Amino acid sequence: MRKITIDPITRIEGHLKVEAMVEDGEVKDARSTGTLFRGFELILRGRDPRDASQLTQRICGVCPQVHATASILCLDSAFGIADKITDNGRIMRNLLLGANYIQSHVLHFYHLAALDYVDVTKVADYDGDNPALKSIKSFIARGELGPFVPRYEGDYRLSDEADTAATAHYVEALDIRRKAHELAALFGGKMPHNCATVAGGVTEHPTVDKMTSFLWRVNEIRDFIDGVYIPDVLAVAEAYPDYFEIGSGCGSLLAYGVFDLDGANPDYLGRARLLNSGTVSTDLTLGQVEANKITEYVKHSWYEDSGTGRYPGEGETAPQPGKDGAYSWIKSPRYDGKVYEVGPLARMVVNYVAGDAAVKGLVDPVLSHFDAGPEALFSVLGRHAARALECKYVADSMADWVLQLKPGEPVYTEYTIPEQASGMGLVCGPRGALGHWIQIEDHKIANYQCVVPTTWNASPRDDQGQPGPIEQALIGTRIKDEENPFEIVRIVRSFDPCLACAVHVITPKGRDLARFRIS
Repeated sequence: MRKITIDPITRIEGHLKVEAMVEDGEVKDARSTGTLFRGFELILRGRDPRDASQLTQRICGVCPQVHATASILCLDSAFGIADKITDNGRIMRNLLLGANYIQSHVLHFYHLAALDYVDVTKVADYDGDNPALKSIKSFIARGELGPFVPRYEGDYRLSDEADTAATAHYVEALDIRRKAHELAALFGGKMPHNCATVAGGVTEHPTVDKMTSFLWRVNEIRDFIDGVYIPDVLAVAEAYPDYFEIGSGCGSLLAYGVFDLDGANPDYLGRARLLNSGTVSTDLTLGQVEANKITEYVKHSWYEDSGTGRYPGEGETAPQPGKDGAYSWIKSPRYDGKVYEVGPLARMVVNYVAGDAAVKGLVDPVLSHFDAGPEALFSVLGRHAARALECKYVADSMADWVLQLKPGEPVYTEYTIPEQASGMGLVCGPRGALGHWIQIEDHKIANYQCVVPTTWNASPRDDQGQPGPIEQALIGTRIKDEENPFEIVRIVRSFDPCLACAVHVITPKGRDLARFRIS
């Protein structure tokens, strides 16, 4: 049996090490390792609770808005104002989060994952007039592939025409991401790490000028999603149909829901949302989410065992570097004791199985085109397709929401900070289910815990020995060339890991990070 180590996995957010034990060309076992220590929970202790929404945004510069959202939902809950947020406040929170969703989804496909399928070097022979392609051709001629490497080579199946188009779209997507940031800055003051998302609502007031500017930009982005992003994902799916059968993972999906609506028909978590909460397994059985069934385990994580198996609202973060049997700084979240995958796939499948007409209207044509059933979504390509379709659903919804804003009406609800309280904020970010929990004592933060999407997906084995979702997605994979294991990185990147969220600050004494294989 041979061990393949990829450390770090490139073109993801943060530092992830993956080890795969391969025998006769098949992955028999896998380990996912977060190599840095997470420390934000400790940083927040003793601070004013209102600091949480600003500090937790600094967990990640790619998906800061969902941390701001989870934090203010957590604070709204602790302050007793969760049901008192004004319509303007609710809608502007949705618009800010939606803008970050778009930026993150476009970033993932074009600038992180697409290069696993697109051979940029074909542009070396380009003789057209496209400025972006001419620029890339010049890069290649100078031997400066820059952002397009490092990567594993081979198994490129797209036609020359599709490759060239996708390469041009890589550059176009940079401009779309900029426009998405501008959307957030219009109502948030700046991006990343906006100033407007606060407990009680938002600080910015809508104006006709800002609404018009927002709508103009979001419609431009919608054109890109419809005319470029989704067609490119489908082109990759056409060329790589076997990836509908690769990387299925744990077979259980979990979503908290996202984008609060006007309060009608709340789900089991008490919120009416564009995409509702729920669980789904491969037999397409739909379940409800009960927050008290969420726990975190640390047997194989570098934390003290006294914190294992706890509900996050009662959790602790007590680092124990070098603990025997541990191999990651990521904890192991579980729902009802079982392993669950989170992310766009989870949200789309949960709402598809729940009968959401809009979601079914997006998913069914894709399944029909590939003559596939919903079970095909549990795969590498299923994750990419779900992310692209969700991006369209969110952008289309934002075009409606911005027109529901009412200039001159309140955006904020007053409150007082209680001497003692607890709160919880559950919401889905671009990469999946995110939970923030707070305990307030003497008007200060006594304990704060975050369970982020990549903590779910990149988790190590739990106390029962159950591998995490990425580990399970790798096990059983056939590797064509052990010297060039592109299957591994394609599977891992389909989850869109964000180690910046799951782990944050290197331990002062460090660990042995001197040996790297860059792939």
